[in-house]
Amino acid sequence: MPMPAHLTPQQWMTQVLTSGEARRGGVVKRQVRDVERLVGREAFLAELDRRGWQAVENGRHFVIFCNSQPIRRVR
Repeated sequence: MPMPAHLTPQQWMTQVLTSGEARRGGVVKRQVRDVERLVGREAFLAELDRRGWQAVENGRHFVIFCNSQPIRRVR
């Protein structure tokens, strides 16, 4: 599925990374296929690095931690 004509990769990334949850330092989840199709994995991960945020990939999703706090797997 192509990028919608009204949406640029930068606009999509801005929408995701400035959402209310992201602004509160929370957690955002996006499908890997959407990230790869709309902005590209490398550009997405570079922007997370620039912000000092972390993400994990599990199955078909990225889980983005919109803060720089340590991540500890509990189970």
